[in-house]
Amino acid sequence: MTKDNKIVGTYQVFPATGYAGDVTPQSAWKILSENGGAVLVDVRTRAEWSYVGLPDLSSAGKKPALLEWQVFPSMQPNPEFVTALSGAVADKDTPLLFLCRSGARSAAAAKAMTAAGYSMCLNVVDGFEGPLDAQAKRGTAGGWKAAGLPWRQT
Repeated sequence: MTKDNKIVGTYQVFPATGYAGDVTPQSAWKILSENGGAVLVDVRTRAEWSYVGLPDLSSAGKKPALLEWQVFPSMQPNPEFVTALSGAVADKDTPLLFLCRSGARSAAAAKAMTAAGYSMCLNVVDGFEGPLDAQAKRGTAGGWKAAGLPWRQT
């Protein structure tokens, strides 16, 4: 993430190529809490949702949309991703915030939905678990969990 950024409404968005931009997990939480129409799209796999946990949006009156970008266990791209999300979210101006483990799959999903005509696709940088820390473990060096945002184990 670069230091260059812009404020969209009251949210800090960092420039990205191919979609509206990147947001920190804290900014994502603020957008989801303050914008009733904003949707968090968790693009991780069913295995990750089950074994690693899920963002808990209940205090914002929401649930994350769960849609695999890559299908477990083959990890092949989900050929129905754009069609399924377009069917679930018809308004192309809806803020869509994409989340994966560490930010790569979610950026790809944001690009795909931008190409499908959605205007406010945001990638949550560092994802749910963040990068590896000095001990080669995730969940402490960045991301949703390390930011102390609400989550639950399934």
